[in-house]
Amino acid sequence: MGMTITEKILAAHAGKDKVSPGDLVNIRLDLVLSNDITAPIAIKQFKEIGVEEVFDKDKVVMVPDHFAPNKDIDSAEQCKMVRMFAHEQDLTNYFEVGRMGIEHALLPEQGLVLPGDAVIGADSHTCTYGGLGAFSTGMGSTDIAAAMATGETWLKVPSTIKFVFNGTLNPWVSGKDLILYTIGQIGVDGALYQAMEFTGEAISALSMDSRFSMCNMAIEAGGKSGIIEPDQKTLEYIQGRSNREHSIYKSDNDAEYAGVYEWDARNIELQVAFPHLPSNTRGISEVGEIIIDQVVIGSCTNGRLEDLRIAAQILKGREVNKKVRCIIIPATQEIYRQAMREGLLDIFIEAKAAVSTPTCGPCLGGHMGILAKGERALATTNRNFVGRMGHPESEVYLSGPAVAAASAIAGKIIGPEQL
Repeated sequence: MGMTITEKILAAHAGKDKVSPGDLVNIRLDLVLSNDITAPIAIKQFKEIGVEEVFDKDKVVMVPDHFAPNKDIDSAEQCKMVRMFAHEQDLTNYFEVGRMGIEHALLPEQGLVLPGDAVIGADSHTCTYGGLGAFSTGMGSTDIAAAMATGETWLKVPSTIKFVFNGTLNPWVSGKDLILYTIGQIGVDGALYQAMEFTGEAISALSMDSRFSMCNMAIEAGGKSGIIEPDQKTLEYIQGRSNREHSIYKSDNDAEYAGVYEWDARNIELQVAFPHLPSNTRGISEVGEIIIDQVVIGSCTNGRLEDLRIAAQILKGREVNKKVRCIIIPATQEIYRQAMREGLLDIFIEAKAAVSTPTCGPCLGGHMGILAKGERALATTNRNFVGRMGHPESEVYLSGPAVAAASAIAGKIIGPEQL
C-alpha cells in the first residue's frame, strides 16, 4: 500500500521509510511560528524549562500581526515581550511593524516555507502552507515552546480525506468558494484531525493565492492540515523567493484514504457562509435580502494580491454604498506596495473604501472594524462565530472578494453579476 503526500512528508521528517495513520511520530521541523498573542505564552514556557537558546535562530519565526500596530497598552506590552525575546535570541525572522504582514501571507511570500516542509505554528490557520505542498498545522503555545527549544515535535499521523474537484470553475468562483462549499457539505467537524487533500482539474486551475485560501480554512472543517500537491505553478511561485533545498512529494496511486468526495466545479456557484458557523453556507442565488453595515476585504484567507485585484475590478468607477463601511487590508507590505503600483489603492479610495496597514485586527474582533450590537458584516475572513468581530449580537457573513466588493456597492449581499 502506498502513502499519501502527508504521510510521505511526515515519514521523511521522522526518519522513517513509511508511516501509517494513527502512528505516533517525532518529527524534525523546518519552521516554528508564533505571533503577538501566542508568542508571549510560549516565551514564558521556554524560559521556565531553562533553555538558553532556541534550536535554530533562522527557523523560529515571530510576527506581531494580530494587535499590531499596538491597539492599547496590553497589546503594546505583549508586543514588547516578543520584540525583546526576538532581539535577545537574535532571530533572523522577526518582523517588526513596517516590515511585517499577516503571518500566513508573509511566510510564503518571504520564501520561508517550501514544498515538502514540516511547519508548526501557534495559530490555527498555520495549515495555510499546505497550498505549497508542505505539511503545516497549528499547535498550542506550550508545544511551540518545546519546539523552539528542540526543533522537534510529536504528533499522531492523520488519516487523509481526498476532495476531488472536476470540471472548470464558474466566473468569479475562487478557492474561497470551493472551501466554503466543502465545509458546507461536510460540517465543521467533517475532517476532524484528518489531512484534507485537494485535487482535480479545478484545483490545478487555481492560482497560488486561491490555493493558500483553500488550505487556510481546513481547520474550519476540523482538519489537522490541508494540502495540494505541488505542480509547475508551485515551482514558479517559489522561484526567486528561496535558494533552500526542498522536496516534492506526491500521493501514490494506491494510497489509502479515509474517504473520497468528488464534485463537479461547474455545479458550484459563489458561496456565502451565514452566521454563526463557516459550515452554514448557501450559494449566492439562495442568499435572499441581507442588508449589511460593513465589508472587510483582507485577512490571512483573502488579503492577497489576487483578492485585491478582484475587488478593484468590481469597485472601479463605482462607490461603496453610503450606509456601508468598506475596509480593505492588504496582507503584507509587499502586497500593499504592489497594489499601489497597479493603482488598486487609488480605485479603493476613489470608491470611498478605507485602506489599512497589514493587520489581522478585525478578523478576531481586535481592532480596525469592531461591530456594534445588531450590526452585520460581510468579510473575506475565515470565522463567523458568535461575537467573532465584536458585539455578541452582531453577525458575520463570510465570502470571497468578488461577493464582498459587489455587496459593498449594493449595501446588501449580492454577487458581481447582480450589479
